[in-house]
Order: sequence, then structure tokens, then C-alpha cells
Amino acid sequence: MNMTIIELPFRATTEEACDWLAQQTATPWTLARLIENELIPYVWLDYDAAYPELFGDANGGYAAPIFLEGDTQRLAAGSADVLITTTKDAYKIVTKLPEPGFRRELHELRFQKRDLERLAAKLKREAEPVPVKVEAAKESQAGINREQVLAAFAGMARLDLEQALTDALGIFSDDGARVKSSVKKTKKNAVWNPITLALGLNDVYRVPISRLKKAFQQHEFLHEWVPEWEQSLALLGK
Repeated sequence: MNMTIIELPFRATTEEACDWLAQQTATPWTLARLIENELIPYVWLDYDAAYPELFGDANGGYAAPIFLEGDTQRLAAGSADVLITTTKDAYKIVTKLPEPGFRRELHELRFQKRDLERLAAKLKREAEPVPVKVEAAKESQAGINREQVLAAFAGMARLDLEQALTDALGIFSDDGARVKSSVKKTKKNAVWNPITLALGLNDVYRVPISRLKKAFQQHEFLHEWVPEWEQSLALLGK
């Protein structure tokens, strides 16, 4: 069955606005939901000579907006009529109406076509799935420099760690912990992954996990690595 496309008038009644938005969003709409989504209702005010400053040159009347929170919340709560205590005059200047305000029938409420279309477009954008940006796998640039490696791990194992870093051998350099992309231009920029280093010290040189944990806690430059370090230990059952 073909669905009839609802055409919006320039100023839509509450029923027309709700029906049109329901068709656009496939969800039900009410006056309360229109107001919740910050749509401004209007009512047409016929010229009243008792309030010349309100109408100015608009001697035929004009569409007055209802935007004061108290007025709109009264509508959203299900009031039986419209009470306008503050609006804008024909020149769009905010005006407080004489007490107790102007009353109108609910069926006199209108919603601007452009406001409804803008809201529908916004809701459709928000409903669209966020595209997942797929990036080619690349080696992490994150790491710690030579001085930091030595400050955190030197003396834990029976080896000359500084020389091992210089020789670029085994778990401490080219074949493991050193981030290869960090030395594309010069070895002076070399950085090492502290987690790979620590796990290598434990696995190859039997450095106790407790000592390695202490290093991550003691050195401020390793604090950002702690979550990943703890996750690695959990995955390894250590």
C-alpha cells in the first residue's frame, strides 16, 4: 500500500505537525514532544486597538511566538487552552503582555514549516550510524626513550641494558621492543615499548613481575602505560 505523502503548510496545526514528523521519523509525536524538541508554537493575534504598541503597523494582525518557559511548559503538561504571558511584538521585540496574559484555544496553535523541516533534518542526521573509520594497521609511535628505559629497567637483569639498546639486538631493539618506525630517519629518535621490554625481562631474564610492576608505579613517564600493562598481565595470566 502506498503511503500518502503529507505536505506541510506554511504554518501547520499541531495535528499536521505531528503527522508530518511521524512520517519523517517513523515515531509518534505529540504537542509535548514538539515543545520538548524546542519547537516554538505561534498563535495569530488579530489587530486590537487596545494594544497599539504590540501591533505597530501590522494592522491586520501577526503571528505571535510562544517561547516563555512557563507558557510552553503549561502546554506540554496538557493544558486545556493557551496562555501567553510574554511574546514578541510585530517588530520582534520581546514584550510582556498585560496580566493575566492572552488566552487562545489549543486549535489555534501553529508551527512554522521551516522549523519543522529543520528539526526533521536534525533528527535524521542524529539517527544515522556513525561511520567507522577504517585505518590501515600501523606500528605504534608510542614509546619511551633510552634515558627512560635505563631509569626504569637498568639493573634488573644480568646484562648491560645500555649496550643492548645500542647493539639493537634481541627483545630490546630491532627484534622486539624498539618501535621500528621511530628510527626511520635517525637512531637518536628511537623509542621502546615499555610493556614489551618488561615482558621480555620477565620471560627471558626471569625478572619478577613484582619488580616490574613497581617500576610502572614509581616512574611517572610509565603511568600512562599502566592500564595496558595490567591488561597484558591479565591476558597472560600473570
